Amino acid sequence: MPDRPARLAVLFSGGGRTLENLAQVIAEGEVNAEIPIAISSHAGAGGIARAEAAGILAKTIDYREHGDALSERICEELEAHDVDWIVLAGFIRFFRFPDRYRHRVINIHPALLPAFGGKGYYGSRVHQAVIAAGARVSGCTVHFVDEEYDHGPMILQRVVPVHFEDTPDTLAARVFDEECIAYPEALRLAIDGRLEVIDGRVRITQTD
Repeated sequence: MPDRPARLAVLFSGGGRTLENLAQVIAEGEVNAEIPIAISSHAGAGGIARAEAAGILAKTIDYREHGDALSERICEELEAHDVDWIVLAGFIRFFRFPDRYRHRVINIHPALLPAFGGKGYYGSRVHQAVIAAGARVSGCTVHFVDEEYDHGPMILQRVVPVHFEDTPDTLAARVFDEECIAYPEALRLAIDGRLEVIDGRVRITQTD
């Protein structure tokens, strides 16, 4: 158990509901962490207002302005704020990070990877694909990030049923309820040092 709160940088591209959820569980003492910086890849993203409402410094590093240098600019902010973990929260741009952040970058995806993931699979597109495929279950996956979209060692998953009458919106709402549980749980495990990556798989170790 760390003797100080872990410092999280939260990266987002949209409305920021995941950022808001994380800020809330941290404020309630459920996760031993703080968020010194939140970074948006899109100017005008709704998550900027949510970050500011939670008292979190929000910066925009717009992908249209920085292009291939986006990841480099983000890493400069990470260094400036001395972060321990990088948390992707609806961040749809590819993030290239130096090896010093290996197994320090975590993402949540609104489906059960490895299915329904990869470039272009985000937001309602994921849920539409799940429904169109006739899948009986869906859910969310928290995983370490590597050099591929929606790839890397999986930390945990939570499952929901897919109903015949579901729309992308109704399925998204059910999945998001599980995301609000899964992400804080995964971060607690990471911060407490209970995640061990062995041959591309994650082992959750027991507490002493």
